[in-house]
Amino acid sequence: MTGHTLRQSFLLFLTAVIWGVAFVAQSAGMEYLGPFTYNGVRSVLGGMVLLPCIALLNKIQAAKPDTAEGSSVEGRNIKKSGKELAAGGLCCGFILFAASNFQQFGIQYTTVGKAGFITAMYILIVPILGLLVHKKAGLQVWIGVVFGIAGLYLLCMTDSFSLEKGDALVLICAFIFSLHILVIDHFSQRVDGIKMSCIQFWVCGILSLFCSFLFERPDLQSICDAWLPVCYGGIMSCGVAYTLQIVGQKDMNPTVASLILSLESVVAAAAGFLLLGQAMSLRELVGCLMMVMAITSAQLPERKKTDDRIGRIL
Repeated sequence: MTGHTLRQSFLLFLTAVIWGVAFVAQSAGMEYLGPFTYNGVRSVLGGMVLLPCIALLNKIQAAKPDTAEGSSVEGRNIKKSGKELAAGGLCCGFILFAASNFQQFGIQYTTVGKAGFITAMYILIVPILGLLVHKKAGLQVWIGVVFGIAGLYLLCMTDSFSLEKGDALVLICAFIFSLHILVIDHFSQRVDGIKMSCIQFWVCGILSLFCSFLFERPDLQSICDAWLPVCYGGIMSCGVAYTLQIVGQKDMNPTVASLILSLESVVAAAAGFLLLGQAMSLRELVGCLMMVMAITSAQLPERKKTDDRIGRIL
């Protein structure tokens, strides 16, 4: 594994850690707010958090010296990338709006175990959808997918499986999150990841808040009562984690990225034990181990390619 790949994998792992802990915040926030309201407030907060970061980065970029010719070329590139940035932010925002709210509503009608397993089915859906856009995955990645599915089953499924109303909603969420991963993979190669992340949060937040005023009764007191889970969901889960996802996915195989991100289920189980006192059974521990095996297996193809390049050089 190259240093660049290791860095990208670490960023995605941090994303999974933040998202895993966010399950606790998400559960607590739902005690005060409706699904649209919670997603709307935290998404807008996530977008607001990124604004000063973007301003600082722009100031640093503007301070860099450049030649007149270089400045002219850069101006044309900025204009072109600006259109792609807007397109990427809007696409990701609409997809994130649909996925996060399908998940939020689905959790109301199914168990957390089922929701965690079905949502993480994107680790199987992503490579299948990736084939449609010529994103091939090696044998080791598919082995990782199998281990990942088995591990998630042992980790999350503690009762009999049946596709009920909540399960169907979360399954739709898993398909939409798979599209989100592939869309990020497409645009992250072309635009500034932090700016695109900011745009997607504003789009998701505005759409969610619009729906909250139509279908729910949001009030300031309830939002204030849920300030802690809302702040974690907005600042950490949205502002930090989704940005790390966009930056970490750059130049990464989307299937490998989805496997690393699926570690959020393992982290969620650990967070439940540490923060809520929910002990893990032997079955769940075996599931965690299989998830680690899945991530390790998924990294093997890139290591092999690196070895081949070294062999050709020598």
